Amino acid sequence: MPLVSAMMSLREALLAAVRSLLRGKSFLKALLAFWTASPVTPINSQDAGAKVNADPAADFLAEAEHLLLGFIEAGGLKRFSRKLKRQFKERLWSNTECMLPSYNSQLPTGRESGQYLALDVGGSTLRVALVELGGKGAEGAEGSIIRMDTFKIDSHVRNLRGARFFDWMAERIQQTVAKDSTRGHVPDVPLLMGLAWSFPIEQTSSKGGKLSVMGKGFLAHEGLVGQDLGDIIKSACQKQGLHVELSAIVNDSSAALLSEAYVTPSTRFSLVLGTGVNIAVHLPVNTIDQPKFGDRPSSWHEKASHVIVNTELGMFGHDILPLTKWDKLLKADHPRPDFQPLEQLVSGYYLGEICRLALLDAIASTGIFGGNVPPSLRTPYSLDTETLSLIEADTSPSLSDALQAFAARHPIPSYRPTTADMSFLRTLASHVTRRSASVVAASLHALWELKAEAERAMLASLPDPSGAFALETEAEIALASSKTTVAFNGSVIEQYPGYRARLQAFVDGLLAEDDGDGDLKKGSIALVEARESSLRGAAVALACLS
Repeated sequence: MPLVSAMMSLREALLAAVRSLLRGKSFLKALLAFWTASPVTPINSQDAGAKVNADPAADFLAEAEHLLLGFIEAGGLKRFSRKLKRQFKERLWSNTECMLPSYNSQLPTGRESGQYLALDVGGSTLRVALVELGGKGAEGAEGSIIRMDTFKIDSHVRNLRGARFFDWMAERIQQTVAKDSTRGHVPDVPLLMGLAWSFPIEQTSSKGGKLSVMGKGFLAHEGLVGQDLGDIIKSACQKQGLHVELSAIVNDSSAALLSEAYVTPSTRFSLVLGTGVNIAVHLPVNTIDQPKFGDRPSSWHEKASHVIVNTELGMFGHDILPLTKWDKLLKADHPRPDFQPLEQLVSGYYLGEICRLALLDAIASTGIFGGNVPPSLRTPYSLDTETLSLIEADTSPSLSDALQAFAARHPIPSYRPTTADMSFLRTLASHVTRRSASVVAASLHALWELKAEAERAMLASLPDPSGAFALETEAEIALASSKTTVAFNGSVIEQYPGYRARLQAFVDGLLAEDDGDGDLKKGSIALVEARESSLRGAAVALACLS
């Protein structure tokens, strides 16, 4: 067979040479070009056998692994972390959309106690809870949710305009408070309320902020943009006979940090990784450009040595991200391709889409899935991250559960995917999610280094080495040299099979590479799940203020 192939190739070359001759070219030159550019090596039976046995699917996966993960090799992830750190530093001073200081300048001591009303307003649910903070003496019940009601925010609720949406909210708050009438509240004393708000807001104090356009299909901002959110909610509650005082507003990343810091004193970071991604970090105030603090009273600055910073992590990575051809395809069709470049590589909203684009490429070039594209996968974002998680969760030799899950979501007429097909997709998904974990790990490591360096710089700049601020930053330096806790929540890090372990392994690897970098090498970073952090964090924010 190899000899026949070689003879056919020679015949084709001769015909090409004749055609070249007819176009005025030298027959001898054309023949020489064939022998130099296309040697007839298939005559060698060993080489021919290698070509026959080539595995295009395996070659594709090897290339995909290199494209997605090659940047981490030979210290590459550490170099990427350093580039991110430079961007974090620059934007603490130069950007008004990220590295935003909250109003939370105090971390909990763990001794705070009391009962608080906490709200969590998200894109699809409103949760109202009465949270009891028991303090350090109430082991296992430091932050108990004594009552929680969840209300679905469907299209009807999202279409409520202006005050009507907040009236709907107040009715649900009243329902929850009324159910707990046995505990009661003194009518003349307002029930303190904390809010975890998952929408844009121009925060003007710990308890207030100007309402912005909400997005996500909501119309509640209509006619109310620029008005104080705290006043809007208080007015709606008064219509229901509720005597409440909205005293704390936090975003989801700050809430996670506060929630875990209440029970784990070493908590200085939080990571939210689900549909989107974000990190909050506790930093010295002098690392942040003064205009970013806005118009805050002097009393706030006099008391604040540190502040929780909302990094808006997804906005970072311009010009330094390890983009593949599939990332570039995703970006080309994105309505805001450069708004959140890092998020496009790591969050649950995008992981399935990256894998879909790579899979379409593989089907066309390797013949997996019999060369058949599932009709549903021709639609952008049709392969969701939940499907990838189900496929990666199946570790059986037959991959029967993975095959069943994929076939139910993405059937292929007249073709039944094989175990080999599913094994291919499972490996491809693992490369995509491993890259996500490595980028998030580099982000955490960069912020950890930035904080450690900022603490040392702050200590060196303080005129009074025995002052309260000096003692606080000394404690922060000691913490960074021992164990730092990262509170986490979100569907990807909580539920995706093996994701948390991959992330921790990348973080540990980066810390191990810090050997020789001075005191930075001594620290460790632990990931700890912050359960119900939005509600508990809102309550803790209240307790810290009071």
